[in-house]
Amino acid sequence: MGVGADAVTAAGLVMAAGAALVIGRGQLILGLILMILTGISDALDGPIAKASGTSSTRGAFFDSVSDRVCDALLFGGVAWYLGSHQSGRIFMLPVALMATAMLVSYQRAKAESLGLDAKGGLMERAERFIVLGAGLAFSFVLIPVLWAMLTLTAATAVHRFVKVWRQAGSPPARRLEVPRARRAAGRERRSSPERWHFSHRTNRRSPRRSRH
Repeated sequence: MGVGADAVTAAGLVMAAGAALVIGRGQLILGLILMILTGISDALDGPIAKASGTSSTRGAFFDSVSDRVCDALLFGGVAWYLGSHQSGRIFMLPVALMATAMLVSYQRAKAESLGLDAKGGLMERAERFIVLGAGLAFSFVLIPVLWAMLTLTAATAVHRFVKVWRQAGSPPARRLEVPRARRAAGRERRSSPERWHFSHRTNRRSPRRSRH
């Protein structure tokens, strides 16, 4: 159809912005639908890049940045909604969740830049979006859902920190084995054009994604 992977990624950004707007206005079901469309875009761009032979480092970078922007938009929309419909400072709950989620993503990115592995945890990006979708679908449990997400996301951040801390304390010779294998795999992915999943383009979907 002539639609490139970058265009699909950009469409996901537009859907996320629309979802944030309608969620902030209290239209949670419509926001949920737009969030699902955001996820569909995120699920398709990796396979499109692979099938069209257009996988690239620039595309992977664009995808990674757009994932973080989508997260910020959606949690910002939820904060706007709570600030308009709830009393007190409960609107800070999704803000705290967004900051913790960004920490989880940063830990993995920084660990991989150092040749270490920071995968895993109870609440990664796909799980966060699925649980958030349940909260939007049943608004009476939205706040408890956000508290549960914050707790599990914080546990994931602690898990990744401990995992990387232990790897960083291992002998250098052992740590070098992982990055060499990863660099070799990366070269293979770049030369050949990271679950229903709202993350970087994961290995399960396409070589263009990384799961955060």
